[in-house]
Amino acid sequence: MFDIKRYSASDRAQWDAYVRRARNATFLFERGYMDYHADRFNDHSLMFYRQGRLYALLPAHHRDTTLVSHFGLTYGGLIMDIHVTIADCCTLFDELNAYLRSQGFTKVLYRPIPWIYHLHPAEEDLYAIFWKCHAHLYLRNIGTTIFMQQHLRWRKDHLRRLRKAQAGGVTVVRDASLAEFWPVLTANLQERFGARPVHTLAEIELLKSRFPDNIIQYSAYRDGHIIGGLTFYISQQVVHGQYSATNDEGKEYGAMEAIYERIMYHDYEDYPYLDFGSSTEEQGRVINEGLIAHKEGYGGRGVVYDTYEWEP
Repeated sequence: MFDIKRYSASDRAQWDAYVRRARNATFLFERGYMDYHADRFNDHSLMFYRQGRLYALLPAHHRDTTLVSHFGLTYGGLIMDIHVTIADCCTLFDELNAYLRSQGFTKVLYRPIPWIYHLHPAEEDLYAIFWKCHAHLYLRNIGTTIFMQQHLRWRKDHLRRLRKAQAGGVTVVRDASLAEFWPVLTANLQERFGARPVHTLAEIELLKSRFPDNIIQYSAYRDGHIIGGLTFYISQQVVHGQYSATNDEGKEYGAMEAIYERIMYHDYEDYPYLDFGSSTEEQGRVINEGLIAHKEGYGGRGVVYDTYEWEP
C-alpha cells in the first residue's frame, strides 16, 4: 500500500512543505534545523507515499542496526497531516517493519511528539505501535508545562522577586544578543552541572539565522549589563524555553521572573502553552527537585516525553 523512500537532499523542498502543513510538527523537523548536526547522526529519515502522494514522514537516524527517531531532537515520531487515518497508520507501521527487516534493522527506538505540540489530535502512532509493533515503554522523561490561559497565581517567592526586579530597574529586551548571553549560560551550566550547552554559540546563531521568527533570545539587564536570559523556541502554539541562565545578580534581582512575566502576560499571552522543558538527570531517572519546584512555582505541571522500543 505504501512506497517507502529514504530521504535524500533532493527531497528537501517536498519534506519541508509537508512539515509546514502537518498537524503535529514544529520547525525542528525542517531540514534547515535537522541537518545542522548531520555530521553527528547517520540520517535515515523516511518518506511514505501512497498512490504517488506523500502521506507521512519519519525523521530518523540509524545507530548500527537500530533505527532511532530521533536522538538529535527532543522528540521525533511520525509526522502526519490532517489526512492520515488510524487504519492507514496501522498499515504504515506494518509495512515499516517489513522495510526495516529488509534493511537489516533489529530494533527501533521511537520518540513520539508530545500532545502539547499537536495542532489537532495526533496520537494514531501510539495506537499503531502498541498493537502492530508490540512496542514497550523504554524511557520516560517529564517536562513542566503551563497552560497559560488559566493564569495560575505564581508562588510567593516568584512574586517577591518580580517586585524586586521592577523596583530594581531590571529591563527585558526581546531578540537580544545570543553572543552576549552565551557566556552567562556556559558559566551557569558549568558551575551547576559540569556541563555545556548542547549548541555552541556558532550553531545557535546559525539556527537563528535560518529560523529568525522561531528562535528568540530574551535577556534581562540592570544598570546596562546583562544579568540573565532565556532562549525560546517558538512553534505554532508552544513557547518552549530551550536555555535559561542568570548570574548571581540575576538571581537576586529576579531576572527570570521579569522575563517570564513579559512572555506570559504581554508578548505571548494568547499562546496556549509555555513549556519549561525537563528537570531530570540520568535520562529521567533522577528528578532535580529544586529546579522542577522552581518551574512549578509559576504554575507549571507535568507532561511526559516518552521513548518506545520494539523489534521490527
